Amino acid sequence: MAGYRGGFGGFGGGNQMQNLMKQAQKMQEEMMKAQQELETLEVEGTAGGGLVKVTMTAKKVVTAIEINPDAVDVEDMTMLEDLIVAALNDGYSKADKVYNEKMGPMGNLGL
Repeated sequence: MAGYRGGFGGFGGGNQMQNLMKQAQKMQEEMMKAQQELETLEVEGTAGGGLVKVTMTAKKVVTAIEINPDAVDVEDMTMLEDLIVAALNDGYSKADKVYNEKMGPMGNLGL
């Protein structure tokens, strides 16, 4: 093989490869820490001026729903249903924001 010198061709040898592996391991550890934080961080979605509140983790696991009795009108349950959906969507939007802040550029790696 003419011109073959061995090594990692283009990676500059073992030292650079070792450094890349260390960086990858550090990034993976940071991602795992951020993922754990997202499981415990809570956000609150609201609708109807606070008539309906939804609490969820930043990973979008709903942990509580509070409905103010003023939001309940048995003649118009559709309004209450719409408020619940709006509160959930507000919570999801806030969870996405927290997720993106915590994960930053790592969030798009899919690891």
